[in-house]
Amino acid sequence: MLKLGHRGAKGYEPENTLVSFQKALLLGANGIELDVQLTKDNVLVVMHDESVDRTTNGTGLVKDFLFKEIQSLRINNQHPIPSLEQVLTHFGTTTLLNIELKAVDGVDVLLYLLNKKIKKQVISYKNLLLSSFNWQLLQQLRFENHQIPIGILTETNLDLAFHFAKFMKAENLHPYYHLLNQENVATIQQKNIKVITWTVNHIEEVNQMKQFGVSGIISDFPDII
Repeated sequence: MLKLGHRGAKGYEPENTLVSFQKALLLGANGIELDVQLTKDNVLVVMHDESVDRTTNGTGLVKDFLFKEIQSLRINNQHPIPSLEQVLTHFGTTTLLNIELKAVDGVDVLLYLLNKKIKKQVISYKNLLLSSFNWQLLQQLRFENHQIPIGILTETNLDLAFHFAKFMKAENLHPYYHLLNQENVATIQQKNIKVITWTVNHIEEVNQMKQFGVSGIISDFPDII
């Protein structure tokens, strides 16, 4: 079963930092979920929000910063914002990386970086999973590189997401856990589509998802999975 740390071990360490990712692995995660945003000079950095306001000592949109400016910011006045390239180098050979992409204009940059790292054997396809709520973006990803596994994210409409996953021949469907029951999980997985659900932060709900037979769970607290 996949045990994915949400933005690392967000329940214990500052989200989307190298220390958070390392903590998730120490707590038993076999994968890490993370988010990427694109800087002004086309560098992918690990950040959930479009702006740096909530998590750093800076203000403004990620897309308006040069990477060298992003590097001067700190999360909790301590931790630097990692680039995706740093994360791939640190964890790519040993850990499944579920990269959630936000912006359509980051697709080409992402694929260029991943192809470069795959050629250098820094990461392999089996350690990659690209997900997004933006299904058009996933179509573009699949069209440009059909070897990288994709995950269809949905918070509201499971049936529509399931049909889209079948249409795209997606390997994974990532529904909000409140949408799931034993029957629909079985129906989805009968089509060889793995169900990886999020963000499950209570042991009772984790146990319920396991009873439903999901393939993976994303949690802020990977030690409860």
